[in-house]
Amino acid sequence: MRGLESALDSWVLAYFLNAMWQAPLVFLAAWAAARMARRAGPAMEHAVWVSALVLEAVLPMLRFHVSELARQAWVLVLWIRGAGVEGGETRIIFGDGVASGSLPWLSAGALAGIAAAYVGGVLYFAGRLAWGVWTTEAMRRRAAKLTVPEEAARKLEAIGRFFSIGSVEIAVSKEMGGPATVGVMRPTLLLPPGFLENLFAPDIDAVLAHEFAHMKRRDFAKNLLYGLISLPVAFHPALWLTRARLAETRELVCDAMAAEAVGGREKYARSLMRLASALSDRTAPRVLHAIGIFDANIFERRIMRLTRRGFEMGRARRLTIAAACVAIALATCASALALRVDVTEPTTGSAAPAQVHVKSDALKLVTKVAPVYPPDAKVKRVQGSVVLDAIIGKDGTVDNLKVVSGPPVLQQASLDAVRQWRYEPFLLNGEPIEVETTITVVFRLMK
Repeated sequence: MRGLESALDSWVLAYFLNAMWQAPLVFLAAWAAARMARRAGPAMEHAVWVSALVLEAVLPMLRFHVSELARQAWVLVLWIRGAGVEGGETRIIFGDGVASGSLPWLSAGALAGIAAAYVGGVLYFAGRLAWGVWTTEAMRRRAAKLTVPEEAARKLEAIGRFFSIGSVEIAVSKEMGGPATVGVMRPTLLLPPGFLENLFAPDIDAVLAHEFAHMKRRDFAKNLLYGLISLPVAFHPALWLTRARLAETRELVCDAMAAEAVGGREKYARSLMRLASALSDRTAPRVLHAIGIFDANIFERRIMRLTRRGFEMGRARRLTIAAACVAIALATCASALALRVDVTEPTTGSAAPAQVHVKSDALKLVTKVAPVYPPDAKVKRVQGSVVLDAIIGKDGTVDNLKVVSGPPVLQQASLDAVRQWRYEPFLLNGEPIEVETTITVVFRLMK
């Protein structure tokens, strides 16, 4: 049980340490990609920030090493080059090693303490999310159902048809500072008392169109999902900035949808300005997870985008921008995974061991015995790669060797050869340590 707890502490600490630097890396990459995607419209820009939020939460969990992919790609190249010829040849490909050492500054108690503090923080943010959802739902239940006037009902029905949305419940709440949409299964539009009576007809259209756009996109449910996904990294300022950009671009997307529904961007922009003036003296509740027309504080940018003369972007240019954003995302993921920090569970003593990824050229092979191509394999024309997991002892001998994968008829020849190899002892802080590494033996038929 204690070993399981130590392993969990190590995993939690590794996630925390990697999230500390990977989240800003993802945010900066997303900022650059969003600047390019902005030309293609708010939908693509919004998709960039949604992807950034997911990566900030998921990347610290991944332990896949890019070097392993490169090694497997090289094995595939050798396999393709060797296909369809006769004779026999073997090649050796070394994978990155993993050395077990110790970090004097990290004790088992410190490891458990940091992990406990981090878990406590996650629970705190989870509690805040749950409290916000409960508060919003309680507000919805306290709201009084509104009987919509006949003219407003016709507008409601027309906009509902435009967005392919059926009946929507409208309620009045004294706690609301402005119109907002709540509810996952049953969307409810909450309005302040007397809100519709004080608006011009075009402004009512704008409000209804914007809120219906939120309902069409299921933004309330998405907002809760984003909150759940971001819980493991909710402590990070980069995540806060990402959530803010996500909310801003979401409003831009809904503005575009609403402007189309009410008959034009300029008409919608004028209504938006009148609504902002009418709501300037109202205050929203302090804790609210509702989604509304003034959910993001980017009013000036919204008006500028609506009043700016638009232009149609060609499909080829749009695809080029999307490809550039994908390339930035792949480069960011590759960098994050290549520089990942791993932490192992502590063993006995006060020092806690860590994993140090050793490049293949850091292990110096002193004695090497080449594998012999099995005659039976030649006759049967069996070729392929045998992947071995090896433990190199402190004295440089191969202490433990096991097959990971490969054709059975080629495995024994690989084991017999590699067991005879000798390395120079690998030193960490001047002391020899054991190293775990991957060795790939490639058998191919030649002319």
